[in-house]
Amino acid sequence: MNSSYELPLDEADYNFGFLDEYAKREIRRAILKSICIPGYQTPYASREMPMGRGFGTGGLQLTLSLAGPDDVLKVIDQGSDDSVNAVNLRQFVSLTCPGLTTTTHTSDATIIQSRHRIPEQPLNESQVLVLQVPYPDALVVVEPSEARRKAMHGEGDYSRLLTKLYEDIVKFREITISHRYPTRINGHYVIDPSPIPRYDVPQLNQSPALTLFGAGREKKIYAVPPYTNATPLAFDDVPFRTEDFHDDRGERIACARCGSTRSFLDELPLADGSKRWQCSDTDYCDQQLQLKSGTLTGARQ
Repeated sequence: MNSSYELPLDEADYNFGFLDEYAKREIRRAILKSICIPGYQTPYASREMPMGRGFGTGGLQLTLSLAGPDDVLKVIDQGSDDSVNAVNLRQFVSLTCPGLTTTTHTSDATIIQSRHRIPEQPLNESQVLVLQVPYPDALVVVEPSEARRKAMHGEGDYSRLLTKLYEDIVKFREITISHRYPTRINGHYVIDPSPIPRYDVPQLNQSPALTLFGAGREKKIYAVPPYTNATPLAFDDVPFRTEDFHDDRGERIACARCGSTRSFLDELPLADGSKRWQCSDTDYCDQQLQLKSGTLTGARQ
């Protein structure tokens, strides 16, 4: 999106947040139902947006329905504030929500819309995390019928999903799911936690922030309310584990940019055939650099 673009005069009277008030109310009602029934996929009338489905329309509709002039918005894509998806969504919200402030700092944001990552910095009770979701139903890999999947969710019948995990262990000696790891919410519904890596799944458990999931193409909204149990599916003898960022010597790989050994790392191939590891979360990486140099302000520490 062109950063200098302005709405034509005949279109400048868009409703705040692009969506009309009836659409916002309908989405807010779906959000409230999702919060009341943690993990339940609440259907809603997903609206047409000025972008293709699959580019974050579900998360964007949640953000536009919740945002007000006093909010501060952060948009990230796979941890980055500067990717094409993040920049375009942030500019669209700024264009249609006059007065709303945008930021790249996790600690300053009241609404965080994300694709594929949860910020490294722990969230607080005043923040809402909105995750973009391509496929909301964790059961879709074992059951093609939506009617049957609904019955399975209602009965808490996840035996076929557990069988799929068991087959992974038999074939590969471990569960090979790298993202969208099925997670049980509040002891009942199992959700697809968006394509976040396994590294981020534990952050859903007992998080003080409200986490909302929006699937625009599939027309579903679901939520993990604050301080709710979120337990990855696993077996007693094969526990859930996150990505392993250790080298051949058993030492934790550090970010090549900031030196952090406590963050999720992206593997970047270099021209000479070697690899470089760097923090996925750009704000967290910048913050670690500022801590090293002593320039991090007190408000963000």
